[in-house]
This record gives sequence, C-alpha cells and structure tokens, in this order.
Amino acid sequence: MPLSDPAVRNAKPGARARKMFDGGGLYLEVSPRGGKWWRLKYRFDGKEKRLSLGVYPDVSLKAARDRRDKARKLLADGIDPSENRKAQKAGPPATATASFVVSSEISFPGSVGARFPR
Repeated sequence: MPLSDPAVRNAKPGARARKMFDGGGLYLEVSPRGGKWWRLKYRFDGKEKRLSLGVYPDVSLKAARDRRDKARKLLADGIDPSENRKAQKAGPPATATASFVVSSEISFPGSVGARFPR
C-alpha cells in the first residue's frame, strides 16, 4: 500500500532503523534519532544498490516520487543513477598540471609562462 503524507509526517523513531515502503523501490528510512531519509532501492548489473533522494520534510512525498521516477527512467535507459549523480557532481575532468598552471597564473600573473614555457 502506498504511503500517505500523514503516515510519513507521523512516523516515529524506534529502537532500530525502520523502513516504510511506498512502491517502485521507494521507501522512507526512519532512524532511531528521528531522521527521515527518502531512499530508492534498485538493482543494476545484478547488484542491489540504494540511492538517497533527500531528507523529509525538505523533500516531500510527491517530490520523492518524482525523483524515483527520474531514476527509474535512467535505469530503463541502462544508466546507473548513482554513477550518473557522481559524474554530474564531478563536472568536467581537469588535469592536475593544467589546474596548477591556471591557479598559479591567477596568483602570480606572468611568472609561470616566463619560467616554464608551454
């Protein structure tokens, strides 16, 4: 049975972490300290994985369901949602040398190019 907003709002912590399932792999994990996390349980390449979708009440039930649906679309396209998120957070790859040269040129304009020609 799908979760309702009052059930989520009134979920009380217990002695152990508790999972309240909504459907499609989405569940609310209630910690013993009272924290409430939306999580998605899914399988990719034969391995079971979990993806955090946010913290309740910052992420509502409706928003968590929307995020679940987006992650399920990625899975249907053969993309691991967890790896996709990591790639988006990392941004474009940069070499260590290039970033050093750029940062040193910002700190000491003109000095790096004169001593170390590119």
